Amino acid sequence: MTESGHDEDARDLRSWVARTYDGLADLLDSAPAGTWDAPSLCAGWQVRHVVAHVTMPARLSAEQFGAEMAAAGGDFGRLSDTVAARDAALPAAELLAALRSPVLHGWQPPGGGAAGALAHAVIHALDVTVALDRPAVAPVEAVVAVLDQLTAADGAFFGIDLAGVRLEAADTAWSWGDGAAVRADSGPLVALLSGRTLPDGRALRRH
Repeated sequence: MTESGHDEDARDLRSWVARTYDGLADLLDSAPAGTWDAPSLCAGWQVRHVVAHVTMPARLSAEQFGAEMAAAGGDFGRLSDTVAARDAALPAAELLAALRSPVLHGWQPPGGGAAGALAHAVIHALDVTVALDRPAVAPVEAVVAVLDQLTAADGAFFGIDLAGVRLEAADTAWSWGDGAAVRADSGPLVALLSGRTLPDGRALRRH
């Protein structure tokens, strides 16, 4: 692929990230107030915790993030739990503004690049929409791109064992693998590949 082709791909990914976060903000802005306290697919987290987590880059400067990381002893999981628990109490309007922030839309995880930013946005948005039984807010192309990322790694990102598994998207022509079929819409398939348990109790086995 040419350099300009890579640039175009990166622009597509950044556009999908922005559309995903804006779509999640629009969904929550028009949802009943109690939606913020509904459980998400992230174990132990309500919707407000997921939003507080994904919007960290819009609230924390590099220096503040470094201080939070130091306080967590360098453990990003501990930092995430601490910040989510604390910032979930922020007013809904502040969390919605953070979802719509250009700072968040342009953020990329260290070492993850545009593809990592897209996966982060899509997976956590699905943590909300799948749990609420609402359509995905990410563009379908973005969801399929994340499916491709997760299966290209053979489930390794989240420790999922894909041996003998065939994944089939019910809402697109996407499929992957050979073996026992797991069929669902593309969003729930991303959630399964991310180690989540669906509301109907389905989960993929781990290594």
